[in-house]
Amino acid sequence: MASLHENNVFIGSTLHGRGVLLVSTATVILAAITANYCHTYFLVHHIEMSVLPSIFFGAVMWLWWALVAWVMWRNAHRYPISLTFSLRSVSLQLIVGCLVSYAHLHLIQWSLRVGDVWPAWQTAYAQLNYVTLSRFGLDMLNYCFLFAVSATLSMQSQRQADAIQRLALERQLSRAQLSALQMQMEPHFLFNTLNAIKSLVTQGRNDEANRTLTHLNSILRPALQRQVPEKVPFSEELRLVESYLAIQQLRFADRLTVHIHASEDARRCLVPSFILQPIVENAVQHGIAPSETGGIIETSATRVGNELFLLVRDNGLGTKTVASEGHGIGIRNTRERLAFFYPESHNLTASPIASGGFEVSIRIPYEEVPA
Repeated sequence: MASLHENNVFIGSTLHGRGVLLVSTATVILAAITANYCHTYFLVHHIEMSVLPSIFFGAVMWLWWALVAWVMWRNAHRYPISLTFSLRSVSLQLIVGCLVSYAHLHLIQWSLRVGDVWPAWQTAYAQLNYVTLSRFGLDMLNYCFLFAVSATLSMQSQRQADAIQRLALERQLSRAQLSALQMQMEPHFLFNTLNAIKSLVTQGRNDEANRTLTHLNSILRPALQRQVPEKVPFSEELRLVESYLAIQQLRFADRLTVHIHASEDARRCLVPSFILQPIVENAVQHGIAPSETGGIIETSATRVGNELFLLVRDNGLGTKTVASEGHGIGIRNTRERLAFFYPESHNLTASPIASGGFEVSIRIPYEEVPA
């Protein structure tokens, strides 16, 4: 949550800086125009006069509003409601605007006394009166315009901060959900494998049980080392699948035949961890296990252009079982994982084969492992 707060502060500070820069730039330009107008007056009337009082007058006339904008934004950091278009805020700003305008007009009137130093300035401007109702109205318009600009930028800042916070929270939620899905799959596989080892030991097939434990170790080690759901090279995912199928071949003996093909390009592709294992497990549990004669599981991975195509197919008897369970936990979780990693750029199809068995195909963007 600290990072979310830092993002909000960064966005607010950025727009604050832009707002003050915008107002400051505008007031500097207006101050320069006013100073130039005053100095031109003396040039037209052939009066020897320094440019300094004209610059001072222009600065008092306009840079005041840059200071007001800065104070307005500083106050909004502590009281965000002050820069909203609510009735309470607008009413308060009208009162503050009256005070600011009154103070500004008296400051301008005081600035005219620079004529005490430059007699020519006193002759031209000292008799002017800026504390009038019309000037007060113009200053109020300036303040209202400044408030409208500041409130608009503040609301934009808040909207951007809210949007980033919402996206960050959604991402955190997705990661938490993805972690839960991965944890849900790994115990599912682990318990099945332990049951298989138990069965081998019960049958006295100790050598096969030992090899199964070796394969299980090669699967669990990388799984336990992953702190969060991540992408891994497909070659690593393939080794996990090969170890899993080796475990199942020990369990089913000659009832399970495995064919695995993966191109060199496919092996260099990054894929979400545990993307194939649950689908292969589905094929074993719902396709091969129910069949007395066993069957074949085919797994392939190929690159086509900028996409990676993965295919898992079996010729078992699990069509009805898988369909009735919504394609099983493996496929359901895989869909959600793909949606997390590749929103709007992936495809997963799961369907029975006319000749018998089941087929799952996955299409994802090709992302090569960094060198």
